Order: sequence, then structure tokens, then C-alpha cells
Amino acid sequence: MSTMEEQHSMELRPLSPRCDVAAKANDQHVSQELEEKRRQLRRQISKNRRLFSRGLSVSRLDSIESTASVDSTEQISFVEDKKVRKKRSMSRSVSASSADSFSSASYSSSEDEDDVSPREKSQSNSKGFSDFCIRNIKHADFGRREIEIAEQEMPALTDLRRRAQADKPLSGAKIVGCTHISAQSAVLIETLTALGAKVRWCACNIYSTQNEVAAALAEAGYSVFAWKGEEEEDFWWCIEKCITSDGWHPNMILDDGGDLTHSIIKKYPTIFRGMKGIVEESVTGVHRLYQLAKTAKLSIPAMNVNDSVTKQKFDNLYSCRESILDGLKRTTDIMFGGKQVVVCGYGEVGKGVCSALRGLGSVVYVTEIDPICALQACMDGIRVVRLNEVVRSGDVFITCTGNKNVISRESLDRMKSGAIVCNMGHSNTEIDVASLKTNDLTWEKVRSQVDHIIWPDGKRVVLLAEGRLLNLSCSTVPSFVLSITHCTQALALIELFNAPEGRYKQDVYLLPKKMDEYVASLHLATFDAHLTELSDDQAKYLGLNKSGPFKPNYYRY
Repeated sequence: MSTMEEQHSMELRPLSPRCDVAAKANDQHVSQELEEKRRQLRRQISKNRRLFSRGLSVSRLDSIESTASVDSTEQISFVEDKKVRKKRSMSRSVSASSADSFSSASYSSSEDEDDVSPREKSQSNSKGFSDFCIRNIKHADFGRREIEIAEQEMPALTDLRRRAQADKPLSGAKIVGCTHISAQSAVLIETLTALGAKVRWCACNIYSTQNEVAAALAEAGYSVFAWKGEEEEDFWWCIEKCITSDGWHPNMILDDGGDLTHSIIKKYPTIFRGMKGIVEESVTGVHRLYQLAKTAKLSIPAMNVNDSVTKQKFDNLYSCRESILDGLKRTTDIMFGGKQVVVCGYGEVGKGVCSALRGLGSVVYVTEIDPICALQACMDGIRVVRLNEVVRSGDVFITCTGNKNVISRESLDRMKSGAIVCNMGHSNTEIDVASLKTNDLTWEKVRSQVDHIIWPDGKRVVLLAEGRLLNLSCSTVPSFVLSITHCTQALALIELFNAPEGRYKQDVYLLPKKMDEYVASLHLATFDAHLTELSDDQAKYLGLNKSGPFKPNYYRY
């Protein structure tokens, strides 16, 4: 029996037992009443424990348990009509909620607070600034600590800030950004500002925002519009708020996915035509830009940083190799050894995912449309199959393509009970989630970002993050890798903003090779790596400049 239960058991004993005969006659009746009260108390304690296991904060739990405690000077009562005022509390989560947040630890607030949309709140920071919309400005101090931790693993980005801060290469730039809002992206935002830019920011993913980091940015005076768990309507509203504001005329776009770019093209074509350029970092967004360029609808230059070497190799391959395991463990507690895992796509993301899972003993299959990628998988010892050949036997299905309906309703119908389905590609259309929202299927929320889709025959498929990006919705991404990505983004913005007229036309460009090499060189100091220098004779023999670039644009790393 717990200490709390013992305390209440002691309090439930008769306060003034009578020794007369009449009282003894009622002993049995009193005992029954006391036992019933003990059962009610045990049920309450059990309920509290369940709430705790679901991730409620300690102070929230204390407020619930306090409703069951009784002052020793008062008469014991289990009257159900007592109204207990719910306390709103804020504390650092110490339970499962840490696994549900984007970061390793997060502030959590009461259910009452979470039920209120940030759009309905009136908030301002300590200086009276209110041009933002976030979950809770009170979490800013914790968010600032998260940003400081990220900075320690992002030495190159902070070094870039230090080197270029005096020159202010982005002075006059008004950047509207739509990316994941995390501690790492906050370092990028503050770097762009230090380099002279003015910014307004929103989230490209409704699940990946770190609420406490958004609060820290708002406290620092940034116009940020994002919170974790946005509705679809909120998502577009936040984009709209970033584009439009009194006296605000953006001239640069930093996008992740293309939603911001297309929103400006569709609703504000005049603003779009007056911009200096776009920087896009995702497969999906780059694909959209090439489509616009092909149809002559792209009226400004765009920089494709997704296909830069540093972004592809480090963000797509090395980052996904680590974060896939983190995301799956946090959400499902799965044992990887011996599991049959089907990875759709063997590009840089797929290669990283397969490498991680094979290292832990999973049996990995790959589906591919590209014969070159398929041959690479074969040479790496991975069997290349069609999805319908392994759909009935697979334990885990991971999409890494950037395409749509890679896993269809037909495939989902054929999966075995307990199969796990998730997405590591950018687009949330890779899994046909819309086809699962029908009357014949039941959705059961198990924990944050984890849903059981139940078929009429009782079969369950585990869907993670509703088909959105797993690692940024359910886990973390290494800060060092994002330092590389954000350096490429910052340099691309600087290049487009300062380029003389005529250098870039209305087309999509790759990041210049020289800048790719510069980003890599900034990070070598972390490993105490020392580059070998070419002699004059060697440089002449190779036909290279001693300071680079060292590879032609067509070189495949």
C-alpha cells in the first residue's frame, strides 16, 4: 500500500468510536462503508498514475491528487458534487511527454491551456512587443536555454556570424521564412538578423515546432507565427501573417517545401515579382520551382540548396541515419533486430535509413524506380523489390521519396496487424493518409504522434506523425548537421541578395561550388582536421586554382 493510501486509510477510521451496544451492532455496516470509500480512493490513485504515465507534469498531477486529500480536522467525505478549481501549471515534464516533444525536454501546460488556440490569446513580451502568435510566451526562458545548447553544436554558423557581422551583407534584406522552428533554426534566424536582415517567420510543418523556442524568439522581438499542433487553417493563417504586415514588404524568401512561395505567387503576384530571390531546401520545394521555371512562371531567381553537396550528404544522409532510430524508438519502443523493414526510395535519405537499420540487425528491403539507385542498393547487399511483394510480411514501412501515394490504401489494406508506417521524405503526401479517414476505419490515438488505424476485422496499423516527417515531428535532428544546412542557406541568401543585376536570371540555380567547399571548411576545425595544400606545380597540372573549387560541377561525391 502506498504512503498516500496509508494516510487516507488512517484518516478513514472512525474519529470517536462508541463502545455502547448499539454502536457495535452497526460495526458491519460501518466497515462496508469504509471499504467502499477505500475502493473509491484506490480508483482515484490509479487514475492519477495513469495520467502521470501519459505525460502530465508533476505540478498538474499534484493538483489532481490534492482533490483526494482531506484535512484531518474535517469530517471525511466523498461527496461527488464538490467543485475543484483546476489549476493551470507550468513545469518541466519528467515523463513520457519528453519523448513526445521535438526536443529532449519541453515545458508542458495543462489541458485547459492547450485547448485554447494561440490565435485567441492576447500576448506580449516583456518589452510590450506583440507582433507574434505562439503557444505561450512564459516559456521563453527555457527556450533560450535550448538555443544556447544548440549553439554549442553549431560552431560554423556562429563563426560565420562573427566573421560577417561587421560587414552586414544582408542590410536591407527583408526575409520571410517558412522552415521548421527549432532551437537550431533559431540560431539561423538570429544569425540572419546579426548580418543585417529583418525577418518574419512561420513553420513549414504543423508538428515540428518547439513551442519554447518560438517563445524565446518572440521574447527577443522576432515576429514568429507557429506552434506545435497547428490545424490546417492555422498553418495558412500563419503564412499569411508573415507575408502581410503594416510597412512590411518582403524581398527574399527562405522556404522549406514551397508552400510559402506558392502562397505569395497566388495571392501577392506584385510582391513576388519585386523580390530578389528564393532559397529552397527541400526536394518537394525544389521540384515545384523547376516546374515553375519550365512553365515560365518563375519571375525571380531561385537557389536550390537541397542539391548542394553539403546539404545532400550531411543533412539527408548522415542526419537521417541517426534520427530515424531516434524517431522510431521514441514513438514505438520497437526492437530493430530481426524486423523486416521496407524502405521506399534509395536516394541519400534512403541510404541513411537503410544503413542505420541494417546496423541494428534489421532485414531491409528497398523499392526503387531509378535503376542507378536500385543498382547501388544491390551492390550494398540490399534486396530490391516491389512493394506488393513484401507488403504482407513487412514489419516497418518507411517512405523516403518525396513523391505522392507511395503507400496507397490498397497497400495499407494488405499489411499485417501491428505494421508500422512512417515517412522520412519531405512531403506529407507519400502515405495516402486521406484514404484512411473513412467511416469503416477507426482512429485510436495512443500517444502524441502515434495513431492506431483499426480495420473492421480488428487489424491495427501504427501510423506515425499522420504521415508527416518522422524525425522532425517525433524526435530530434543533430545540431551539427543543421549547422551545415543553415550555413548553406545563409550563404545562398547573401549571394542572391548581393548579386549584381543580370548574374542570375529567372531560373533555378545550384549553390556555387566554391560556397559548398567554404561551408565544409568552416566545420573542419571541430574535428581538428588539417587540409593538404596543392603546390603551384600540382595546381597547374590539375588546372585548378590553389584555393578551389577543387571539383567540377558535374562531379558526383
